[in-house]
Amino acid sequence: MADTAQGESADVAVVAQRRRRPTRAPHKGQQTKAAIVDAALALASHVGLEGLSIGAIAELMGMSKSGVFAHFGSREELQISVVREYHERFEREVFRPALAAPRGLPRLRALFDHWMRQTSLEIDSGCIYISGAVEFDDRPGAVRDALVATVNTWQAAVRKAVQMAIDEGHLRADADPAQVAFEIHGLILALHYEARFLRNPDGLRHARTGFDNLIARYQASRA
Repeated sequence: MADTAQGESADVAVVAQRRRRPTRAPHKGQQTKAAIVDAALALASHVGLEGLSIGAIAELMGMSKSGVFAHFGSREELQISVVREYHERFEREVFRPALAAPRGLPRLRALFDHWMRQTSLEIDSGCIYISGAVEFDDRPGAVRDALVATVNTWQAAVRKAVQMAIDEGHLRADADPAQVAFEIHGLILALHYEARFLRNPDGLRHARTGFDNLIARYQASRA
């Protein structure tokens, strides 16, 4: 138990050094809650959603346990807030920048490029979608439901991007958006495994080549 406590304290110390300053909120209570979620997300990136505890966050924030609890009401609600914040940041870093690219294949490629970049930035922390799937794959409940809902949201966005590429004539009319999106997701999962677990410096190059090969298979022939 002593070793576990020392390990948790070490994780808290690391996160305390790395976490960013929270964005200002209109009201002090909202600002404090946002800061707690920010700290909890940073910690969860290292220890997983199940590694979160009211006590650990209180120590990280320099607050009392009751002070942290008052903002969420339960550990589960804290975990759900972290999932939602991660999803918001994922959309902000991956999907929204891709919208600047022209519709169709350029936008789909931009989406994949931003996704690869995000994955490479998470090498020293982790992806909540991936770690959360491992932690909650067979555990029904509100946290799993929140994870599934956010994953379904961005998967639908990928399928929509593929469909746009079909509509623009960049991909074959008979291409299945769900299948193409599935294969794109597979490349990202492989990249995460290669880069984070195996520390393979060629992971990004392999992922980019895999995407190019994928597009070549589905690309519409030019008349």
